[in-house]
Amino acid sequence: MQRFTVIYKEQMASKKRELFGNLQDFVGPSGKLSLLEVGCGTGANFKFYLPGCRVTWVDPNPNFEKFLIKSVVENQHLQLERFMVASGKNMPQVADGSVDVVVCILVLCSVESQECLLQEVHQVLRPMGETHLHYVHSGTPLGFRHSSHEG
Repeated sequence: MQRFTVIYKEQMASKKRELFGNLQDFVGPSGKLSLLEVGCGTGANFKFYLPGCRVTWVDPNPNFEKFLIKSVVENQHLQLERFMVASGKNMPQVADGSVDVVVCILVLCSVESQECLLQEVHQVLRPMGETHLHYVHSGTPLGFRHSSHEG
């Protein structure tokens, strides 16, 4: 897992800088960006988030927590709100309309119901927030496609 993460981070760095380059545009009324990452895995996106960003991480795999702790130490520019072992399709711990940005990378291709997950994302996203979806699609370069949607 560690080797895959290193290779993935190297190959995707420029794409992710582009993907997350507009996060400051979605800072909410609090003055700090509130970000929810669904399917956070080992924390490969952390270094691309804004300094001071308040982040909640959700992943159904409790074994990722040890990797997340290491990633949090390496990315002290972030403010960890909490890590939840949960499915993205059911996040009652996240208040409705409370998140400025939702990041969901390489998750839609592995969930039972994309519709349920996207409904939950829409529910927690504040009005005019943004969703970053990045998913596997065989017909695109590197097999990835990006979708961005303002709530």
